[in-house]
Amino acid sequence: MSSQQPNNPLHGVTLEQIIVQLENYYGWDQLALHVNINCFKSDPSVKSALKFLRRTPWARTEVEQLYISTFHDSTKG
Repeated sequence: MSSQQPNNPLHGVTLEQIIVQLENYYGWDQLALHVNINCFKSDPSVKSALKFLRRTPWARTEVEQLYISTFHDSTKG
């Protein structure tokens, strides 16, 4: 039996996919304005962002919330 999570927009999405999609949508400069962390400001890369976000729960939460509000917020429109 598979456990489905229809109300969880992050289900099945990796942190790397989140970063790549946000970077493609916003670019590093705009992403740094939305989430104020150095790994988006100083020599940004997916690798450095992954390393930081995996160790920093509050920053990961902010990035995940930005992802949800950008790509899955049904109240937008």
